[in-house]
Amino acid sequence: MPDVQVLVNDFVNLLKKRKIEGSQATAKQTAELLRSVISQQRVPHTNQATALINAVRAVGEQIIDANPIELAVGNIVRRVLHIIREEDLSLATAAMAGLGMSAASDDEDDVERDDHPVLSAAAVAAAARSTLRPPSLQTLLEDVTDSAAVPPTPSSGGDSEGKSKSVEKGSRGRKLKHDVIEAVNELIQDITTCHEQIAEQAVEHIHQNEVILTLGSSKTVLEFLCAAKEKKRSFKVVVAEGAPRYQGHLLAKPLAARGLQTTVIADSATFAMISRVNMVIVGAHAVMANGGVIAPIGLHMVALAAQRHAVPFVVLAGSHKLCPLYPHNPQVLLNELRSPSELLDFGEFSDLMDSASGAGSLHVVNPAFDYVPPNLVSLFITDTGGHNPSYMYRLIADYYSADDLVVKQRPTTGS
Repeated sequence: MPDVQVLVNDFVNLLKKRKIEGSQATAKQTAELLRSVISQQRVPHTNQATALINAVRAVGEQIIDANPIELAVGNIVRRVLHIIREEDLSLATAAMAGLGMSAASDDEDDVERDDHPVLSAAAVAAAARSTLRPPSLQTLLEDVTDSAAVPPTPSSGGDSEGKSKSVEKGSRGRKLKHDVIEAVNELIQDITTCHEQIAEQAVEHIHQNEVILTLGSSKTVLEFLCAAKEKKRSFKVVVAEGAPRYQGHLLAKPLAARGLQTTVIADSATFAMISRVNMVIVGAHAVMANGGVIAPIGLHMVALAAQRHAVPFVVLAGSHKLCPLYPHNPQVLLNELRSPSELLDFGEFSDLMDSASGAGSLHVVNPAFDYVPPNLVSLFITDTGGHNPSYMYRLIADYYSADDLVVKQRPTTGS
């Protein structure tokens, strides 16, 4: 199996060179990379969850910084950190339940257990603290005090008990890694099948003889519209071409090939066509915690046109696109500038653009994304169902822990 750092470096290079683009591709490969990190991470006998969290954080910092505009990378890093915390808490709760059951059974058998010590409530509480948080000076002193309160046992029994405890801790560490890897496998499966899960809801939202408008190219939108077509729904699709990359052309071709009545329009014709449209259905690059959407350039204009004519504006997004950050967070990069060659031929305008000295009179700005505020969105359709923008923060809270919103830890400075 290749070294983890080699895998991380390769993935970082792919992100920096933009060889991996798109939320689904970056999310899936990020989850697969973190699965490899966890599987090869050696965990100590104590604080197994802390060791895994630190390893994931260290890798997460590198891959997030490689291409900050791909918010799905940070989303998956935070999802995996949340999974580790949840699985550790589940194992700790199961361990505490086991201690409680053993204590209850011991009480029923007092006669046979007169020669054996019974764990005190303080010892049980100390065990719970040690499993749920990393050790500190206070917890170490508490554990020493509680262990001193337990009557001593014969040396042979103490040795066997110590061995059994070490074996139990080792098995718990292996169980934690196994459970975390299983949960990450489920996450990868959810990312892979999110299009199908969203498409299953198409028949509930698209009705007979409707006109649907979309912009740009989105695999989720493609599968959503085709799923409604397969359910014998007859409707028309208007595709705005999505200049300057003309991603709408890539969507219109498979739609027409599957038998949908498709019309391609220029982006500037959106306001002219919106009055004939029953619903706007678009994809998203990311969905922020306030319900705002980072989407391909031009969608803000479409959302304003839809609001002006009271046309529902529906956003399709898998759960891996739900970002727990707000647009004003410093960790969020809302946009990036693409090559000016997508707009103008450099050969024709080279005499007007002096990039070396900056003295040219012609400047080209080619942003990649728009930000659509939540008040312009009517409905989100995710792989878990349909949700209002005001509910997104609650949905996001189920996927992330508050301790993981900032992946990069600030360096500690001595006093």
